[in-house]
Amino acid sequence: MRKFYSVSEKWQTLSAKLSWSHYCEILWFDENKFIYYAKLSFENNLSIRQLRDRIKSNEYERLSEDTRNKIISIKKANIVDFIKNPIIIKNNNYKMFSEKILQKLILEDIGKFLDELGTGFTFIKSEYKIKIGNSYNYIDLLLFNIDFNCYVVIELKVTKLKKEHIGQIEIYMNYIDRNLRKVTQDKTIGIIICKKNDKYVIEYCSDKRIIPREYELA
Repeated sequence: MRKFYSVSEKWQTLSAKLSWSHYCEILWFDENKFIYYAKLSFENNLSIRQLRDRIKSNEYERLSEDTRNKIISIKKANIVDFIKNPIIIKNNNYKMFSEKILQKLILEDIGKFLDELGTGFTFIKSEYKIKIGNSYNYIDLLLFNIDFNCYVVIELKVTKLKKEHIGQIEIYMNYIDRNLRKVTQDKTIGIIICKKNDKYVIEYCSDKRIIPREYELA
């Protein structure tokens, strides 16, 4: 009760918005972690079970240090801040593994996948067909983020990040910007979900809209 009193005194705007059961799950966390899960629960109307699942998946620990600092300082976040790393994807006992299977696993629980990316993400289509010149290409997943008013192109790779992956997703992003994006919308973001990131490849990528994230099968 002393802990709850100290928290409610400091964070009065949050204290009245959650149930006692929610607080019993998060009171023991440090300040940054507490604020993260308190805000998450309120803004997403999480049930106790949903909150426990988020905590169990180490969601807070999979955020960058910069994002954690923004939480406590209440700085404005950008679209990439709350994309977890690694992104957890449930594997339904597939022995052989490929990009198609990775895509299938994501689509089987698309809601959970969108939660892994953060807030405001909505699903448009998988294998989104685009025509470049005389040939057709297929974007693995096309999303839209309502909060940041932009399209999101996702490419899935079951290998280590390679330089050609950067070029591929950049072409897709530019296509969406030229053919789908309205003048009132922000530029398209690209997310490459890969088995292993290569910081040296992304270091020399001039397009800061491209974000690599590793995946982990659970």
